[in-house]
Amino acid sequence: MNKTDILTLFDYSRWANGRLLDAATKITPQQFTSPYRATYGSLRGILVHILVSYMVWLSRCRDGQMPETLPQNDQFPDVETFARHFQALEAELRAYLASLAEEDFQQPVTYTTSKGAAYHNKIWQIFAHVANHATQHRSEAAEILTAYGCSPGDLDLIWYFRQMQDSGN
Repeated sequence: MNKTDILTLFDYSRWANGRLLDAATKITPQQFTSPYRATYGSLRGILVHILVSYMVWLSRCRDGQMPETLPQNDQFPDVETFARHFQALEAELRAYLASLAEEDFQQPVTYTTSKGAAYHNKIWQIFAHVANHATQHRSEAAEILTAYGCSPGDLDLIWYFRQMQDSGN
């Protein structure tokens, strides 16, 4: 993958995240935080997990280390609070990726997992993973929103491409 491919994946992710967050504004704060039979315990838990993954990988690649602190679920009592924080992080991540030269995407990043294992992957591999990882968890969040009667609609990549074509982009 090259720079254009990775930027496209993150533009798609931003679009899909936006659809998800728009749907989430239609639920109650209680539904946002309530336990649900989901991997991360609630809609909020899933969304915070996506946010944390963006933060961790951005920090590992840009700063060469883990973030000093990671947000906790209780920092986000409602969708609006979460969305403000998340959208700022999305912009920061997109700006970082756009600032890289094409050849930078082939550079390896060495990092240590939370379990202490050392790995290295190329930047393009890391951010392809981050985009794919978010897709997995958006689908879990969409299932919860649909159960609450607030489906975000189609989130597939092809729908993003079609919308971009229809809007002339």
